[in-house]
Amino acid sequence: MQTDSYLQLADYRRQVFDNYARVRESRLPPETHWQRFRNDQDHLFKTHPQTALDPQQVAQFSGLRYYPYNPAYRFILPIEPLVDLPDVRINLQVDGPIRLLPIGRISFELSGDVFALTIYWFLGYGGGLFLPFKDLTNAADTFAGGRYILDTIKGADLGREGDHLVIDFNFAYNPSCAYNSRWQCPLPPPENQLPVPIPVGEMRFI
Repeated sequence: MQTDSYLQLADYRRQVFDNYARVRESRLPPETHWQRFRNDQDHLFKTHPQTALDPQQVAQFSGLRYYPYNPAYRFILPIEPLVDLPDVRINLQVDGPIRLLPIGRISFELSGDVFALTIYWFLGYGGGLFLPFKDLTNAADTFAGGRYILDTIKGADLGREGDHLVIDFNFAYNPSCAYNSRWQCPLPPPENQLPVPIPVGEMRFI
């Protein structure tokens, strides 16, 4: 990439950080700030030179598709620490191996059943929290490879309340590789495959 492209990419990430910061700072009802967040993200996808979409997709773009907001999928959760676990290695064709260290686990209840997901830390310069997951909506209604909740390297962070994480599956979003093949992205490890559908958040891009 040329220098201008790197500067544009830095600006794109800055705007994503700002979009999530507005959510964390909002005192509006969760569904209201979710809708505003969606509008901000759609604007980035449509107008920014570093959008994940190619020019043909931009020309046809009318907004990302989401399930309706459902407050039952918003949680304030403690983190169960995980220690001394081996890191998970994911090989990307261009970037090479990515190492994810399991650092904690969150547990949540849906329809009387309890489920758990592992939170990872990117090993490498700077690091960052990462929470990807798969569920039974994948391929049919959502991206086959899974979705993300947390990726603090890219600014995707709904914040904390005290020492608990805000986990709102209504904000689940597609990795860049869901939009076209020029992107590569780490997909959820097997332990983050949920045996139930999560019918909220971003849907499959079409």
